[in-house]
Parts: sequence; structure tokens; C-alpha cells
Amino acid sequence: MKDNDHNHSGHGDHHGHSAEMFRTRFWICLLLTVPALVWEPMLQDWFRYSAPEFPGSGYIPAFFGTIVFFYGGMVFLRGALEELANRRPGMMTLIALAICVAFVYSAAVTFGFPGHALWWELATLVTIMLLGHWIEMRSVSQAQGALKELAKLLPDTAERLTDGDQTEDVPVDELREGDLVLIRPGASVPIDGVVLSGESSLNEAMVTGESRPVHKSSGDKVVAGTVNGDGSLRVTVEHVGEETALAGIMNMVEQAQGSRSRAQTLADRAAFFLTLVAIVAGGSTFAAWLAFGASLDFSITRMVTVLVIACPHALGLAVPLVIAISTTMGAQNGLLVRDRRGLEEARKLDMVVFDKTGTLTRGEHRVLKITAADQLDQQQVLRLAAAVEHDSEHPIARALLESAREKELDLPGAEHFEAIPGHGVQATVEGRHLQVGGPNLLRKFTLEHSGELGRAANEFEQQGHAVVYLVQDKKELLAVFAVADAVREESQKAVQLLHDDRIAVAMLTGDSQVVADAVARELGIDTVFAEVLPEDKADKIKELQKQGKRVAMVGDGVNDAPALATADVGIAIGAGTDVAVEAGDVVLMRSDPRDVSRIVHLSRATNRKMIQNLWWAAGYNIAAIPLAAGVLAWAGIILAPAAGAILMSASTVIVAVNAQLLRRFEL
Repeated sequence: MKDNDHNHSGHGDHHGHSAEMFRTRFWICLLLTVPALVWEPMLQDWFRYSAPEFPGSGYIPAFFGTIVFFYGGMVFLRGALEELANRRPGMMTLIALAICVAFVYSAAVTFGFPGHALWWELATLVTIMLLGHWIEMRSVSQAQGALKELAKLLPDTAERLTDGDQTEDVPVDELREGDLVLIRPGASVPIDGVVLSGESSLNEAMVTGESRPVHKSSGDKVVAGTVNGDGSLRVTVEHVGEETALAGIMNMVEQAQGSRSRAQTLADRAAFFLTLVAIVAGGSTFAAWLAFGASLDFSITRMVTVLVIACPHALGLAVPLVIAISTTMGAQNGLLVRDRRGLEEARKLDMVVFDKTGTLTRGEHRVLKITAADQLDQQQVLRLAAAVEHDSEHPIARALLESAREKELDLPGAEHFEAIPGHGVQATVEGRHLQVGGPNLLRKFTLEHSGELGRAANEFEQQGHAVVYLVQDKKELLAVFAVADAVREESQKAVQLLHDDRIAVAMLTGDSQVVADAVARELGIDTVFAEVLPEDKADKIKELQKQGKRVAMVGDGVNDAPALATADVGIAIGAGTDVAVEAGDVVLMRSDPRDVSRIVHLSRATNRKMIQNLWWAAGYNIAAIPLAAGVLAWAGIILAPAAGAILMSASTVIVAVNAQLLRRFEL
């Protein structure tokens, strides 16, 4: 990752430090600060108590303040050196400058320079800053670590089947492609693979966001990290470890959380300029108070307070914490954000363009409509036609068979199956001699379709559907079927949800205008682009953008790649467990077009939180810097450096808590 892809404010990594390190240093520095406070003469005078006196007791604040400076403050000093080396002074630079000024001045006073030492202020300042960073780091690590909890679902060992159908426990990393493993009821799946035998239902919610258990049988794929139900499965290993879909999801989320967004760039720039303003304001405060006749220690204290309270801590945290939470929430709900800019742009969309095949439709033919002769019902004729086609390999045959299976129809056996080249097939089913085929079949047998069946056939043809006939004894027409690429059950709701969000919907397809218009009418789509070649899809997106529209393209991520890359937001659908989709900004794990609306909602909720945090952080600094400089000193309102540190840390905590409230948003 390039340097400009990092958060220059240091949030999220704090120059390689962890929440645990800040926690440890905070508690130790807190204990070391207590003696500095107890033996501080100013505090003894304020609270009217006397600390025990003994030889050298007067140096206790200096002794413990020095330890706190070097032990607790070293984190900030090293961070400042890194920022300065990168020519990006920021939060660490301000903190380091503040504590260094306080330390050098206090040391000089201790060795005889006239003034009042700031040892207790220095110790409390470092301790409170450590507390603020601990709270912040904990918030960030929780946001980024929620998805990593998925890794804990992976078992350390697997049951590998041997030649004698015996099992042996082996570490998962010893499994190889082609190995056969046993997945017992209730166990977590350790690898990506294909079911060889057995039936069960798997809970895939942690990977795809789909709450309903998914039935698995021979030939179906299973994914590492999912949980087996009541059945037992024998699974052939395909991918292990870093090659699994779960690893791909985690890598994609990590990539998204590290990618740049415009809001983050703005926040980083503001934090950089705020750092420069704080340094100038601190120096100006020091010079102004001296010019007005204030004492040296008072002037230095004002400068230190300005430097502390102006730290762009909350400003630097405002965006990355919200992004970390939103990308993790998305992944937990089956929305994988590959590029944060895509998520950021989704809230501004005017139009969503769907590829038709495989996106709004299944990409597989099904029987859409049936019209039967008077004496028969629809399920009966579908059952007979599917039985005739049982041994055929034609796509129409598969459409009839799959439609019958989805309706759970019991198919009778067929005898004397025979293909009629160029016309259809025939077979004997339950004593009936039946033929199934298209219009050529009727012409071969010189059959006329009139009445209700004829009207239905004409209507199906006008809608661009393939028309299939069921004939008995080569002379009696029993039924007519409309066969086409089946519309997904979720597609109509997906279009409605986008309309509810005041987003127009368009469809892009290479199919004929007739077929495209029929699908558009069924789904309520606003605009149709039909008969478009794959290489011309990106041009259609550009046409919409030239009209001033912000466009999202939703496609399968393969032949739609140019259009996905051209759109303001590219959304890859149909990925399922294959997360290696490079063209889209967002990947829909569930292949559900309704999730497009959820992306828009997540984008809007994320933007609201970022704006709230940025306003709070910037507004806090605008109000706090003059107060720290002492503009209300005439009224007796003066902030101590420690109070400034508390206010600065409180601002950071408020931003962190507000970001965490995003978790309550329901997608």
C-alpha cells in the first residue's frame, strides 16, 4: 500500500502500538502520578492538607513526573519523530511538543530557574493522553476485529477419511486438495469443498449474511467457517487456509478499511492544517501573555494547554472508525465493500442499472406460464411434459424438468423415448403417447392451435418467450408452455425498494427488445437498453453519466467488468462464495438484488455518522482553542493543561461512542 493510503493521523495503528500497550502504560503512569499529585505544593495549598515531609520529599513531583515523561511520554515522542520524518506533523507532534515544553521548563525551574514547575500537570497530562488513546484504540480494534471473530469458527483439526472409510484427526493445514473429510452434525466446516455424499443444512450466515440454513447434497459446494446442521457430509477438499472464501472475505474487508475515501482525505487535510494552526496559536498565546506582562510559567502553561486541547485527535478518528464499523457491518450482512469510495458514492445515486441475465433473472430457463386444455390442470400437463423430456439434454427439456422439480411434482416413468429431429421428442407416459416440441412440431403434424390455447401461444410469442406444446397421439393439443429465463423472485422487490429511495432503475441486456420490454413491464423498470453487445455496455453507462446522473451498475462481475468499472459504483452480484471479484466496488455475497438498496442505506447511514463526527470534532477545536489560550481569564476561567487533556480525550470518546451507535442501524 502506498504511503498516501495510510491515515496520517495515526489512528487505527498509532505507529504500530496496540490497545493493550496503551492500557498497560496508562495504569503504570496512573500509579506513578499519584505521588506527584500528593506532594505537589500547589495542590496541598488548594485542598488544605500537608503531605509527609522527609529529606528530599520536595523532589517527589519532579522524580515521578520525570519517570512518567520518559515512560509514558516516549510513545508520543516516537510518534512525533515518525510524523516529522514523513513531513506530516499531526496529533503526536502536538502532544510531544506540549510535554517537551512542560518537561524542559519544569526541569529548569527545579534546578533554580525562577517560576513554578509543571510536574503534576505534566504527569496528569501524559496519563490522561494514554487513557484517551487506549479508549480510542480499543474502539478501533473492536470495529476491525468483529469480522476476524469469524476466523475462530475454523476448527484447528479435521477428520480425514482414509481408504478403509476410517477417520483420522489431522491439523487443517495438513489437508490437501482432493482429500476427503467428514463433517459431523453440528461441526464447523474447516475447508472449502464439494459434497461427495450425504445431506444436511448448513448455517452460512457468518459468511453470506443469509439467515436461513442452506440445504446441501451431493455436488453442492460448502464454505469454510459455516456450521453443519443435523446431517453428516463427506466433502472433497478444494481450498484450505488462505485460499478459502472466508480468508478472501477477510482480506477484502481489510483492503476496504485501508482504502481511501474523500471524507477521510478531507479529515486528514483538516487535521494537518489544524496541527499547524495549533502550533501557531500556541506560540502566539505564549508571546501575547508575555507581552501583556504575565509570568513565564503562566505563559508556558497557556501555550501547553493550547497545544494539548488543539490535538486533532477526534478529527483524525471521526472517519476511520465509522468506516471500520460500516465495512464490518456490511461484511456481516453479505455486503463486501472492496473500495470505500464506492460505499461513499452509493448515497448519491440517481439511477441503478441492472444487467438482466443472472442478475434480475436466474440465468436459467424455466416454465413461466402454462395454459392447458379444458379437461386438464396446469400441474398435470407440466408433470406429463417433464416426464417425456426426462432423458433429453435440450435446454427446453431442462426448463420443464427443473420447473416440475421446483413444484415438487412426482414424475412418472417414460417408455419408448425417441427424438424427433428438428421438431421435439416423444415417449409413452402412463399409457399416453405424447409429443413435446415447438411450433415445428405442430407444422409436422399439421395441427392448428385455436381458441384459448391459440391465444395463449400468440401472447407468449409476443412477449418473446419460447413456446412449447404438449401433444397427444400426434393430433390432440393438450397444453402450451411459455419458457424463458426466469425472473428472480427477489427482483420485483429490489426495484420497488430503489423506487422507494427515489432512485430510477434501468435494465441493460443483449436480449431482443421484445424480451427486455416484457421483463421490464413485469418488474416496473423505468428504462430499458436492449440488444446491447457486451463491449458496448460501458458506453451506455457513460451516456447516463453525461446526462448528469450518478450511476451504479449491477452485474455478474465477469462480462460486465467494463461497465462495472465505468459506473460511479460497481456492484458485483452472483459471486456467491467466490469473492475474487475484481471489477466491482461492492460484492453481493447472497446474489440478492434487494441488497443493492441495503448498500444505499448503509452508505447514507455511514455518511450521517461521519458528518456528525466531523462537525463535533471541528466545532470542539474552534471553541476550545480560544478558551485554552485564556480569552476568559478576565472572568477567572482558566483551563489547566490536565483539564485541556480531559476535554480533548472527552471529545475523542464522544466521537468513538457516536461511531459505535452506527451498529444499531438495521440494514
